[in-house]
Amino acid sequence: MGKKLFLIAGIFFSLAPPAQTKDETFIRRIADEILVNSKAYDNLRTLTKTIGGRLAGSPQMYQAEEWGYQLLKESGSEHTFKQECMVPHWVRGGKDEAWAFPRAVPLRKTAEKIKRPLDITALGNTEGTGPGGITAPVVLINSFEELETKKDQLKGKIVFYNYHFNPRFIRTFEAYSDAVKYRTRGTSLAAKYGALASMVRSMSHSVDNNPHTGGMRYDTAYKKIPAVAVGLRDADWLAAELSKGSPIFVSLKTMGHFLPDAKGHNIIGELKGTEFPNEIITIGGHLDSWDICEGAHDDGAGITQTIEILRAYKALGYRPKRTIRFVLFANEENGTRGAAQYADEAAKNHEKHLLALESDAGGFTPRGFGVTCSDAQFEQLKSWAPLLEPYGTGRFTRGGGGTDVLFIHEKLNVPMAELLPDSQRYFDIHHARSDVFEAVNKRELDLGAVNIAALIYLVDQHGF
Repeated sequence: MGKKLFLIAGIFFSLAPPAQTKDETFIRRIADEILVNSKAYDNLRTLTKTIGGRLAGSPQMYQAEEWGYQLLKESGSEHTFKQECMVPHWVRGGKDEAWAFPRAVPLRKTAEKIKRPLDITALGNTEGTGPGGITAPVVLINSFEELETKKDQLKGKIVFYNYHFNPRFIRTFEAYSDAVKYRTRGTSLAAKYGALASMVRSMSHSVDNNPHTGGMRYDTAYKKIPAVAVGLRDADWLAAELSKGSPIFVSLKTMGHFLPDAKGHNIIGELKGTEFPNEIITIGGHLDSWDICEGAHDDGAGITQTIEILRAYKALGYRPKRTIRFVLFANEENGTRGAAQYADEAAKNHEKHLLALESDAGGFTPRGFGVTCSDAQFEQLKSWAPLLEPYGTGRFTRGGGGTDVLFIHEKLNVPMAELLPDSQRYFDIHHARSDVFEAVNKRELDLGAVNIAALIYLVDQHGF
């Protein structure tokens, strides 16, 4: 933009546009490089369509590890290595099936006209029913408080938790945090009172019928019973029928079980610092995903953004002051063993980490960053807001970080952060078969990489 002339009191004055700072100029270069030349979308296509779902211990996990290792090297990593960790190996074991009936009759004798299939998926880490399945009456439970009032009615039954996502939460992760306890804890609480199995309304406010899987935890004090999630439309139908007082029986068949732990790896690339090589900044996402989907938003987006930032820095000839690590974490979904190993290795090696940032909230339009840090560090971040506002993320909020970087935060008191994309569509597809490559928008994916790269650049240049 050239000079502008202004007439004041008959005299022309020239006003040149303000000179850009060094940081503004380089962040603009980062944005141009990624928005014009990004490989993230193509890399995501390969990860999702060629490899697919990548549950810990699966053959696809190993394919993804090798893909990530080679791609980090091709993208310019100066030191690429695998960090070994033992990961849980849960397998689904077959097709998950459920049918609803107005009375208890064996499936093989049930007339087609009274059989209603339910769209379900076994929850991760659950024990299956076995090939014979389970048939039992269903008890509707809308809250843990109601569970206690009906505890004497649960023996030999299937407990159906119909707790809805709260639509009043504008930030949908708050709705998830509010509801997810029914997925993680509900099964063992049902078993405590003699239930044979549990069903949970999927963790979503979607309008489709895709069931959403996810990890659950058994309380070792109680029997391990099967647990499934049911699609929202089927959940609504089941709740409506039970609310009428209609007796409903469900036949479940799931085959989930554990195999011995498998050897997995965090896949790590580095750009070595030129001035402070012993100060480390971590960027990452998790390489694994649930088996029923392609894991495009969760967390293929974070993985390909991480690798794209490395590629862009190298393409620009950027030589960081501090060492930047690009980490593809193992086993976030059903064990967090990769994150724990990364933190343990950092502690054992007495490493100094300035910041650990994760992208694990989908590849949607970036809105800001959530950060857990000191007051002084938060003020420093706010001073950088004008540099990020042109690209969509000038807003910093207290709290946040991501599951994988939580471990190093807790072990070494490392400040942690997470990219906060727009969340309104995330739980439509989270842990569901609809989390596929086609659900990701290239422009949004690239803008996320731009903003992470810009923030990491600022931390590298100015310290934290």
